[in-house]
Amino acid sequence: MNAPTGLAAEPRTAILTVDDDPAVSRAVARDLRRRYGDRYRIVRAESAADALEALRQMKLRGDLVAAILADYRMPEQNGIDFLEQAMDIYPGARRVLLTAYADTGAAIDAINVVDLDHYLLKPWDPPEEKLYPVVDALLDAWQTSDHRPVPETKVVGHRWSARSSEVREFLARNQVPYRWYAADEPEGQRLLEAAQADGLSLPVVITPDGDPLVEPTDAELAARVGLATSPSKDFYDLIVIGGGPAGLGAAVYGASEGLRTVLVEQLATGGQAGQSSRIENYLGFPDGVSGAQLTDRARRQATKFGAEVLTAREVTGLEVRGPARRAAFADGTFIDAHTVILATGVSYRQLDVPGLAELTGRGVYYGSALTEASACLGQDVYVVGGANSAGQAALYLSRFARSVTLLVRGASLEKSMSYYLIKRIADAPNITVRTCTEVIEAKGSDHLESLTLRDTARGTTETVDAQWLYLFIGAQPLTDWLDDVVARDTRGFVVAGPDLSASGERPRGWSLDRMPYHLETSVPGVFVAGDARAESAKRVASAVGEGAMAVMLVHRYLEKT
Repeated sequence: MNAPTGLAAEPRTAILTVDDDPAVSRAVARDLRRRYGDRYRIVRAESAADALEALRQMKLRGDLVAAILADYRMPEQNGIDFLEQAMDIYPGARRVLLTAYADTGAAIDAINVVDLDHYLLKPWDPPEEKLYPVVDALLDAWQTSDHRPVPETKVVGHRWSARSSEVREFLARNQVPYRWYAADEPEGQRLLEAAQADGLSLPVVITPDGDPLVEPTDAELAARVGLATSPSKDFYDLIVIGGGPAGLGAAVYGASEGLRTVLVEQLATGGQAGQSSRIENYLGFPDGVSGAQLTDRARRQATKFGAEVLTAREVTGLEVRGPARRAAFADGTFIDAHTVILATGVSYRQLDVPGLAELTGRGVYYGSALTEASACLGQDVYVVGGANSAGQAALYLSRFARSVTLLVRGASLEKSMSYYLIKRIADAPNITVRTCTEVIEAKGSDHLESLTLRDTARGTTETVDAQWLYLFIGAQPLTDWLDDVVARDTRGFVVAGPDLSASGERPRGWSLDRMPYHLETSVPGVFVAGDARAESAKRVASAVGEGAMAVMLVHRYLEKT
């Protein structure tokens, strides 16, 4: 067993790297030492066991560890398992997984399993472009964080409990570290007993300070795990409603340009894009990026510039009060601002067939539900949808499942899915595409057990065994609360700019001498960006661009009022 090198006597913040290939291990340490050797001690190990022993020694001496870089493919213990143990010793250290291209699925998994901060594809030559910017950002984040150990949130629940699944997804998407315990396993039972919970009402969430919460709401959960839920001011320059790519883009540009900005999100920042296992056509990420990573970076970027991000707050009303615009919350409170950007995005349309509503969260999921994906190992999975989100989910799930069947209502994928996804799906040996097929019934007792499928071209039906169904159908705007406030089209999407007055006349009720700006709604000073806008492109890049453009128009509005 090779002893780790680089352990000096004096206490000094360290960066640890572990790779079982000696040549690669030396190369990683060399690149790190070249850039960071004057500020950090570079500790190198060639096995997970050696690395863990080095971490224990440093912990006993009181040393700090800023970052840990671990190779995924190590013979004795893979990188994810190693990082999970390393978290117990140094929970505050930033965690990076070194992977080959074929292992990116495992790396995406690790985001939830070990709260992975980043994964790097090997080789990364030149390091000035592919390694150092990543490590620089992680070290900056570590420097501004509290280096003391972070107590852990515990979730005790049942595999087929819909609310247990929702809580896990809420915590994961909000980047809150937690550990899952099944209620029917010994450790879960011990936690329930300590919490004086009978196990009939699940999940039970045990906060870092040891307080048990039985079936908590999202708002209760957010308040107890350190997420901001209350605004610090009564009045802002800009309220951004919705935390998807458009909302995050607006928050970044609004705050960076000096506007007092608050972003309000009902569930978790990222929107539908935040649930995506991999986005491969977003500018600047040639190897792809997970929705969780992109969301986390955008959220940190927004807060760095001074934007407030409120989570688990539902906006239920919008009022015009003279020069102010008021956003009212479900609990009766409100905040005011000069301007508002509506970036509420869309949700997946619910499929109205017998059995699905009762089994939602118990084998039936709308969206990716990434926290459930690893449980599909070796099983048959069905995905409904023919657009990019369904294709990305099918590819991701195929890394775990024995088979993935993509059920498409149309006659082909060409009209609704990007070419690169169609090609990758065709090349995947365990993905089958069934066109002209729809789900007409779901059955199961406490969880999904079977589906009835109809071939619309042949007029035949078939019942198949199934425990997992993921649905990605349609785009339903989250704008019902705007009824009678701003103009919407027949499907509920917000109409803006030139679309408000096709005849060239001012919109009905418009009070200003000028025509509405490009992304301005029928209410002056209220703008819309992203998927909630009528005739939008429904792509991440365009949503971010519209968020930035909306801020430019906010400035124009403020200058002239």
